[in-house]
Amino acid sequence: MSLHGKRKEIYKYEAPWTVYAMNWSVRPDKRFRLALGSFVEEYNNKVQIVGLEEENSEFVCRNTFDHPYPTTKVMWIPDSKGAYPDLLATSGDYLRIWRVGDTETRLECLLNNNKNSDFCAPLTSFDWNEVDPNLLGTSSIDTTCTIWGLETGQVLGRVNLVSGHVKTQLIAHDKEVYDISFSRAGGGRDMFASVGADGSVRMFDLRHLEHSTIIYEDPQHHPLLRLCWNKQDPNYLVTMAMDSMEVVILDVRVPCTPVARLNNHRACVNGIAWAPHSSCHICTAAEDHQALIWDIQQMPRAIEDPIRPTPAEGEINNVQWATTQPDWIAICYNNCLEILRV
Repeated sequence: MSLHGKRKEIYKYEAPWTVYAMNWSVRPDKRFRLALGSFVEEYNNKVQIVGLEEENSEFVCRNTFDHPYPTTKVMWIPDSKGAYPDLLATSGDYLRIWRVGDTETRLECLLNNNKNSDFCAPLTSFDWNEVDPNLLGTSSIDTTCTIWGLETGQVLGRVNLVSGHVKTQLIAHDKEVYDISFSRAGGGRDMFASVGADGSVRMFDLRHLEHSTIIYEDPQHHPLLRLCWNKQDPNYLVTMAMDSMEVVILDVRVPCTPVARLNNHRACVNGIAWAPHSSCHICTAAEDHQALIWDIQQMPRAIEDPIRPTPAEGEINNVQWATTQPDWIAICYNNCLEILRV
């Protein structure tokens, strides 16, 4: 699909509810396809699969399915070659793996690590390993991270039955864990980091789980809500504190000292996304109705201003940079999804 002839810079979709979780499909044959999760403060929530129609340049809803509680994150299998089944994962009360069809989406498996309890510890986030798509990691309010292994088995020739098992569970923080992300360092399979309510960023290696490395602690011990690894240079990651108007860029080679702070937002930051194709570009999105794209190549000198501010019509909840088409960014605010050419 080529949209360059149309020269349209923004495409917008309005959902029937507030959009919180959102992500781009990675498959090369499904380029302008995204999944959206509702934020409704009750049990019954929804996930929609939407796609951009080439003929009329409009978003259409391909299908909608029910989801218990709001999704804290949605993510497509990081399969840029189309070699795996067309899978989508969601986190909420549990981690769920869904198979997406043309007209319907069905649940393939529900991954529950608390079999002995009547209560679940809600999942705050998860990450799907890009190097080995059979690995996922979840973060939970019960202070733990869990690494899951997926199996996709061939049954009757064409049907893949997906199942999962716990590879390891570890107590990652002293309080709730709010985000987890795999690093591309060391082969891209074994290293991951997490952030949490104790205000620390901790790095782990699946080959040596007996210890972790604290690479940053918030000076005021404010909870850290998100972290995101640089897609091209695994030395850099970014994090943000709760109710903070700035994001902090860290260099793992210089622990505990931020290499840069990006602080042009005028309200608290809700989302961060590194460029998939460039080590020195990052997008931040906030409740000041702004998505800001930054060029950080002059670090460690201070970065004063973003290279491109992008205004929105509401407080931005989320931002995602498309892996397979890096000239597009998606944001969501209120009940709207917008994709923007950058």
